[in-house]
Amino acid sequence: MSKVYFVGCGPGDPELITIKAKKLIQKADLLVYSGSLIPTSIVKLCKKGKKHDAAKLVREEIFDLLSKNAKKGKLVVRLHDGDPTIFGAIKEQIDNLDKEGIESVVIPGVTSFLASAAALCTQLTLPGVTQTIIVTRAEKRTKVPKHERISELAKHNATMVFYLSVHLLPEIVKQAIVGGYKKSTPAAVVYRASWEDQKILTGTLGDITKKVWTEKITRSAIVIIGDVIKPKSYEYSRLYDKTFSHGFRKAKVKIKIKN
Repeated sequence: MSKVYFVGCGPGDPELITIKAKKLIQKADLLVYSGSLIPTSIVKLCKKGKKHDAAKLVREEIFDLLSKNAKKGKLVVRLHDGDPTIFGAIKEQIDNLDKEGIESVVIPGVTSFLASAAALCTQLTLPGVTQTIIVTRAEKRTKVPKHERISELAKHNATMVFYLSVHLLPEIVKQAIVGGYKKSTPAAVVYRASWEDQKILTGTLGDITKKVWTEKITRSAIVIIGDVIKPKSYEYSRLYDKTFSHGFRKAKVKIKIKN
């Protein structure tokens, strides 16, 4: 059966690509990749195959390339930045290929919000602060359901991560505050996480927009809101607590229960 591989190549740093992804790129007969979002050094791993920049193509042209070459028995790789399953538009491609009897295989990659958290040297979930991450985008040309508007999601006071939205930062801040976050809530913007020109900006909902506009950052950035960025306090993990038992370790200290 013909196959197309949807491959995530990571956030930017060529060393953050998976071994499986690298091998597929190197062997590919056809590589359709996501333009400026993927470093040249990763695209160049494909030495023998034909390469097409998807940024210059429309949906039908991309599908035609994938379909025709897969049916010829070629090793076809559709290369996405980060992870293909997060804002990657792969579902429409997979469904169309399925109609043609072509199997799709998805290879996960390190997504940019995880690279951003790594750049911040923080946890996105933190005991005593939040155990929830909300990954979303601000509304503009792409609409979102009413119950997924920022002001609604902000009611959870969890860690919020925004893709494709830094240019709408004033609206994000406004709606986050309407939803319940305080102006003093920590906020961060990471531009081109893991790339050589990576920039990290931190502040609060009250001042993050000014900092980002000063740096003229309007694209290729992840926005993160939440106390995990700069927690005032948090709890230690119970997993490694000396009083905690689990399947691989017994408690080192027994808790004394008072009568």
